[in-house]
Amino acid sequence: MLAGSATVALAGAVTGSVAGALGGVAAAEEVSGRIGKPTVTPDDPRYAQLITGNNSRWTARPEAIQLVGGTNDVVAAVQGAVRAGKRISIRGGGHCFEDFVYHPEVQVVIDMSRMDRVYWDPAMGAFAVEGGALLLDVYDRLFKEWGVTLPGGMCYSVGIGGHVSGGGYGLLSRVHGLTVDHLHAVEVVTVDRSGVARAVIATRDPNDPNHDLWWANTGGGGGNFGVITRYWFRSPGATGTTPSDLLVKPPAEVIVSVVQFPWSSIDRTAFTRLVHNYGAWHEANGAPGGANIGLSSFFSLYHRSNGNLVMLTVQDASVPNAAGLLQDYLAAITAGTSVVPSPASAPRRLPWLAATRLLGTSNPVLTNPTLRGAHKSTYMRKNFPAAHIAALYKHLTRADYANPMAMVTMLSFGGNINRVRENATANGQRDSTFKLLYQVFWTEQAEDPRHIGWLRDLYREVYADTGGVPVSNAVTDGCYVNYPDGDLRDPAQNTSGVPWSTLYYKGNYPRLRQVKARWDPRDVFRHSQSIELP
Repeated sequence: MLAGSATVALAGAVTGSVAGALGGVAAAEEVSGRIGKPTVTPDDPRYAQLITGNNSRWTARPEAIQLVGGTNDVVAAVQGAVRAGKRISIRGGGHCFEDFVYHPEVQVVIDMSRMDRVYWDPAMGAFAVEGGALLLDVYDRLFKEWGVTLPGGMCYSVGIGGHVSGGGYGLLSRVHGLTVDHLHAVEVVTVDRSGVARAVIATRDPNDPNHDLWWANTGGGGGNFGVITRYWFRSPGATGTTPSDLLVKPPAEVIVSVVQFPWSSIDRTAFTRLVHNYGAWHEANGAPGGANIGLSSFFSLYHRSNGNLVMLTVQDASVPNAAGLLQDYLAAITAGTSVVPSPASAPRRLPWLAATRLLGTSNPVLTNPTLRGAHKSTYMRKNFPAAHIAALYKHLTRADYANPMAMVTMLSFGGNINRVRENATANGQRDSTFKLLYQVFWTEQAEDPRHIGWLRDLYREVYADTGGVPVSNAVTDGCYVNYPDGDLRDPAQNTSGVPWSTLYYKGNYPRLRQVKARWDPRDVFRHSQSIELP
């Protein structure tokens, strides 16, 4: 921890670089105009609130937290830290599952949370979103002012910065693709070989000399190349100058269905059929186009101690026979079983933004600041092999473990996500049909080994025939970089011989390393699973 004069030295370096970047007094006014007291040190009462994120397992003790209010502030903060030789991390919404932001070696956290503007940029001809904006605020502003949106995630408090840089997907993605499929340009504060920080704009235009930096931020993951200060969004192929015509429009209404499957009525046979049916439906409906791309469904397989399995389904209400498509889907999931789901409520037809607010804010995992968590993921190309379902059932019904917040969630994917070539963006998984999110939550640090151990046992057994991880083959296709899992680089957990980087990035990793070498040759922006220099 910095003491006395060292703290002053770091603050001085930041202030000095602001002056250099913007010009004396004007720079100081730019900082103080948006953030009253931008540098938070351990003696500041705000400090304790700013040293951990959504996952309370990870806590840092940085020497300073820089609350930035604009791109010039970020340039100044990065330059000051580089000159002082300080390790940097970047906080957006605080939802990183691993220790990439809050790590014992981090000395300066650049907190983007005050950079949250969403606006139309006529000079760029695209919608600008600052790097610290939260998803629900982005949806609210885009929709209320222009009637448009992004096909991004459901969780309201996820930050746009990390979400988009990892690819970004949500309930509209089967129709409109990934969030990055609508990324027009990105502004990134980088550090060159001589240690000079500067803001760079990179665009979708393949003739842009900075195009490789745009590409790297379409799935290369956050914290790898610089600080993302601003995104611009405009759908590919959109023409004209009217803002409301240049980004996707959500359906006016959706039908929301939430059903529960009581564990008391589920045996091994019924469980096997339910899970198989989910996989079979998505495999059959995973290609681009088709009548069912307007339906997305998240099916959470909770541990038996929870009492229920829970399935959320959202159907675009504007398509012909929308209610019938939803009922056909529910019938397909329960086909061949005697399990009768109990509706948490009758299917509700809601305006799109109202449904987005309801679903985004109703999960207690997002609103409890004390939870600790562990997470793993899988892209699924095809339906589950029988051995995978058997392992799921075994560990979700283990009598020696009880936790109502232990689960495996199956998530709709595919559809028009799969229209894009796997190397057109850095997100290479472009022929999967659904995804899996393995996760467990708890509150007490002393219980870490028990809950992490359960998750590791489950994951390792599901993928026992491929070295404990979902390697790319006919059925599975690696892992989602926005659900980071530190175990992937642990040879005790990953015995496949396939490195973590291939599980995340597939054949795009060599190109990502070249981008890293060009834009972050000093490896300023690094964490425990960052892109490696060649």
